[in-house]
Amino acid sequence: MAEHSIIRKLVSLVTKHEIISIGTKYFPTTPLETEYVDMFNYTQTMLMEIDKAHITTESIFTNLVRDVGRENIPENHSFYELLPAQDKVEEYALVSNIIMGSDRYMYVELSEPSYIINLFTDIILRENGEIIERSETEIVSRLMSKNDAIRVAIRLVGIGLDNGIRVRAAAGMTGAAAIERSIKFNKEVGDSPGVAFTKLGGEYALVLDTPFKLAESEPPEFQQYLFIDIVDSTNFISKYGRNKLVELMTSVKEFMEDCEGQIEGYREGGDDLIAKFPSKDVAIRAGLDCAWFILNNGAKVKIGIGRSRREAGERANIAESIHGFGALSLVVFDLANGLYGYFIPSDFTRTLCEFLTNKKGKLITAFIVMFVASYLLAVMGMGIYGLLIVLLLVAYYTFR
Repeated sequence: MAEHSIIRKLVSLVTKHEIISIGTKYFPTTPLETEYVDMFNYTQTMLMEIDKAHITTESIFTNLVRDVGRENIPENHSFYELLPAQDKVEEYALVSNIIMGSDRYMYVELSEPSYIINLFTDIILRENGEIIERSETEIVSRLMSKNDAIRVAIRLVGIGLDNGIRVRAAAGMTGAAAIERSIKFNKEVGDSPGVAFTKLGGEYALVLDTPFKLAESEPPEFQQYLFIDIVDSTNFISKYGRNKLVELMTSVKEFMEDCEGQIEGYREGGDDLIAKFPSKDVAIRAGLDCAWFILNNGAKVKIGIGRSRREAGERANIAESIHGFGALSLVVFDLANGLYGYFIPSDFTRTLCEFLTNKKGKLITAFIVMFVASYLLAVMGMGIYGLLIVLLLVAYYTFR
């Protein structure tokens, strides 16, 4: 699905925004992943580039500071690029984050056995982490998010420096990936204390080789707000009645609450609401589920996701300004320093896409026959019959 270049170009032309993919190339390995991949491909959900992200080493570090908190990044540090990120968004990596969630594994390695490993264990547990394995010099743990893993790892490296122990840490999608990243860090940078991690397909390391003291602060909050608004609810009410709208929004509200969402600003009978989620991936997943559900019930929806209520609302309004042959159902969110959206096509658009995909060969043949026949008729002075040939051939190759 994600390779339909002709359809992507056509939709990009109509919407005036590049379509990166249709469906997904992500390969599922669990029943939940299979369910989501099937929905992406069945609905032909399209990833749209609204404001292109410019992915550079500098922008990666800027995002790191924003995500982890400036107060959690020591002033004396070196930032290394182990593997550069491509200056493009990979849809399957995005789908992977959305489906698999934000939790990450953290591998911590001490240069020699030390009592501080007990302190490290306590800190990880206090940060709502889970200890997977532990030895005299190593800990494999799982934390709530990559940002949590990086923030905690920086703190552990600092404690190690205060006690004359070199501590190297790495975050990864799995424990094995985190260990492999730590090995690569050691190979590329040397036996230095620090933290290795990935961002947007690239691999990076924050080297911290001088003692530091972080300012006392609360763990940063990573919650995301989701603003949802039914498009042209007046028309929806005139077609289906107000009770149908109430029923639809009640189902959406209950679903969001089941997905860890805290509902704000909803009034029964209204056509919009705001919900707060613990992380961006949960918010996007909930937004997609709601958009698929709402579209299946005869309505279109604009959804914005952001770090504040205002930001989420502004992104929903951005969705309102993007049109195809009418209003679109869009879920808009930020990625790196860019803005992207998932466009869920209507039944008509999806049918048209399937038609162009499945009968592309027939259409090309019909066009060639039509062109040759029309040209010959024009030469013979009977060009008016070319229109009849066009209609007959299109009907024949379409419905036979």
